[in-house]
Amino acid sequence: MNTKTLLYILKRLALAVLTVWIVITITFFVTRAVPGGPFLGEKALSAEATAALNAKYGLDKPVFEQYTTYLSDIVFRLDFGPSLKDRGRDVADIIVDGMKVSIRLGLCAAAIATVVGIVLGAVAALRRNKLVDKVIMVITTALVSMPSFIMGTLLLLAFALKLQLVPANGATEGGLILPVITLALYPAAYITRLTRSSMLDVLGQDYIRTARAKGVSPAKVIFGHALKNSLIPVITYLGPMLAYIVTGSLVVEKIFAVPGIGDDFVNSITNRDYPLIMGTTIVLATLIVVMNLVSDILYKVVDPRITLE
Repeated sequence: MNTKTLLYILKRLALAVLTVWIVITITFFVTRAVPGGPFLGEKALSAEATAALNAKYGLDKPVFEQYTTYLSDIVFRLDFGPSLKDRGRDVADIIVDGMKVSIRLGLCAAAIATVVGIVLGAVAALRRNKLVDKVIMVITTALVSMPSFIMGTLLLLAFALKLQLVPANGATEGGLILPVITLALYPAAYITRLTRSSMLDVLGQDYIRTARAKGVSPAKVIFGHALKNSLIPVITYLGPMLAYIVTGSLVVEKIFAVPGIGDDFVNSITNRDYPLIMGTTIVLATLIVVMNLVSDILYKVVDPRITLE
């Protein structure tokens, strides 16, 4: 690793820390600016009991003092604090339990999307303007245009409720099948279109024509040259795609009752659980920032000609 690449990585790390700090700051003050509080909606709580709970969790202090205390706990102790609603549990434990499910869900969906997208994109490029290419383009256009919550609802109605082929509850055995498919459809369609476009560009390059003129076998031209070089844009998309799948699973997990971090995040908002809102937001924001950084570095590894500045 040369000095320029190292300096680029250090600069990106500094920007990543700054980005996460901005997310923490905005989220903290926005949640406190919304009227009401986490204990106002609870029944059978007197004003004295509500005041005691606010004092216990430090919510009676000035907002800026709460912010500096929270920030110091995060930076120096990695302490997200206790949940205000799921009492007796720390936010870190809730996030870890949720991430175990969400990461498994996301990795399965990412693997399926990558394989399917590359295969269909290569087929579409090699059969350009043929029937199979047109069918693939129509299907991928529809999938890219359709929000995941609509696709998830349709799959739930068709395969879980009508045909009863798979469980509707994501917490049961086999219940992750539909959520995985739902999360994989959009990135698979996007990768298909990305691979097709990139491969068509590569197939028109001079070195491909030269290889064919020298009598190189079609299989070697396609798999050894064209497909390999056309995957560079796909590789740069993989990092953000994984982050998108995990963060985009918020609604999907709610639809299929998957006990992941998305379900925790949605519940934290409806319950006004400030520490859980902050914890899940920080984790998801950090995941997005890190995945983008990894994809940039992989871009350099795959194509050494690229200069990172």
